[in-house]
Amino acid sequence: MYPINDRQYLKICAQIAKIMSISLSSAKKKVEIRIAKEGSKTIQEKIKVAQNLLEICEKNEGDKLSSSRILDKLMETINDEDNFLTED
Repeated sequence: MYPINDRQYLKICAQIAKIMSISLSSAKKKVEIRIAKEGSKTIQEKIKVAQNLLEICEKNEGDKLSSSRILDKLMETINDEDNFLTED
């Protein structure tokens, strides 16, 4: 599949990448896989597929924690254990 250089399409892919905390190329690949599965041909159909995927990502982000939020939560310490170190 040849690369799509439409500005609106790339903007949607960038939003998907931001929500999923992945690279732009990975987000574009996910969208391209979905486009291939649905058999979209025109640029408008491809933008619509990307928009649908973005809506799914936004819905899932509201339901779950993103990977960066999960990491932040894991890095928090319990009040009493701020200076606790385990020995090997």
